[in-house]
Amino acid sequence: MQGQHLSVIFVPATAAVPEPFNPPPSQPAPAALSPAVSAPPQESKYARVYKEAEIDKLLKLLVQRKGSDLHLSSGEKPIFRIDGDIKRMEEFPVTAPADAERMLYQIMEKRYRQDFESDNDTDMAYEIPGVARFRVNIFLDRKGMGGVFRVIPTKVVTVEDLNISMAIQNLCNLNKGLVLVTGPTGSGKSTTLCALVDLVNRTRSGHVITLEDPIEFVHENKKCLINQREVGPHTASFKNALRAALREDPNIVLVGEMRDLETVSIAIETAETGHLVFGTLHTSTAASTVDRVIEQFPADRQEQIRIMLSESLKGVVSQTLCKKIGGGRIAAMEILLGIPAVSNLIRESKTYQLPSIIQTNRKMGMVSLNESLMELVNLKKVEAKEAYMKALDKPDILNQLKRDGHSTAFMDEVK
Repeated sequence: MQGQHLSVIFVPATAAVPEPFNPPPSQPAPAALSPAVSAPPQESKYARVYKEAEIDKLLKLLVQRKGSDLHLSSGEKPIFRIDGDIKRMEEFPVTAPADAERMLYQIMEKRYRQDFESDNDTDMAYEIPGVARFRVNIFLDRKGMGGVFRVIPTKVVTVEDLNISMAIQNLCNLNKGLVLVTGPTGSGKSTTLCALVDLVNRTRSGHVITLEDPIEFVHENKKCLINQREVGPHTASFKNALRAALREDPNIVLVGEMRDLETVSIAIETAETGHLVFGTLHTSTAASTVDRVIEQFPADRQEQIRIMLSESLKGVVSQTLCKKIGGGRIAAMEILLGIPAVSNLIRESKTYQLPSIIQTNRKMGMVSLNESLMELVNLKKVEAKEAYMKALDKPDILNQLKRDGHSTAFMDEVK
């Protein structure tokens, strides 16, 4: 860890020394000086105060039915997403545009109202204490206002809950480097990152800074000091917060979204300068993740970034959610580890060979997406058809299903 810098305040020698304050004898000493009296703590102006809202009834029902999302749209009945499928809530009336507007404005703080009124959409977080937190997008369409609420459980998930492999868990022991968790929207990236931060919090001491939009899982300090910052109320942007984080003595930085070139650039530099950085991208495979990072940069910088990435990238976890047999969802994960052979391929611009590296290094904990899907099928956690639908290399997984004796009769339905 780098040495700490001391801030010294110089007081001019000519500054007048203030006279000590002595209360008049006729007046009692200030209450603050008496140990027997303590003032009640004041609520921070940055704290969010919960007030029950009209939409809470729908959100509580969503959690009760183990749904992942609520879709509230003008001119439509409320819709829940449960186990990946959307279900119209027939017991509720159609939401009139005026009702949608009232319900959504009721939960928006001033800054989010301003964002919505200037941009016609906004992102925020909403919490019902004791029930759940929700990641919220509020938007305008041709029928009126609408909102989508993604459930964030109040309980922090663990690596044990998600059955995350030791190869991934070991990445949390690193002192520096870049670890990327990738996948399409709704693939469980935030949940995986939550479990990794929780593992760090339980097993090692250090300072963790998370940069999120919005804050999803709330972590309580255990072995670590954790500062969670949200784009909007706490910082103007990911890149601003990431730049500031370098001056905040972190050991680990989590970047909720690496949205732009500058954020990606700072993240790589942060990983190179002795910090462990976790980040996310919307890529589907380990190889495409490496290419996406490099291709964001202008051609004249790509060679430099390729070299930096070859040295700093320690792991890529690319995941997709599958429907579980019996209900619920489970993640299939492709794992790429930053071993010397991987670093060489990145440096030499041979990322097309990364799938072969994954195949030949299973003993080290690397797993291809198809292998992960097949493991779920063989453990009877996922149907063969679901694995086939989620696979990117469909001919390969079809061969593996046949090899392991699984029925492929579903092919008549998907052709």
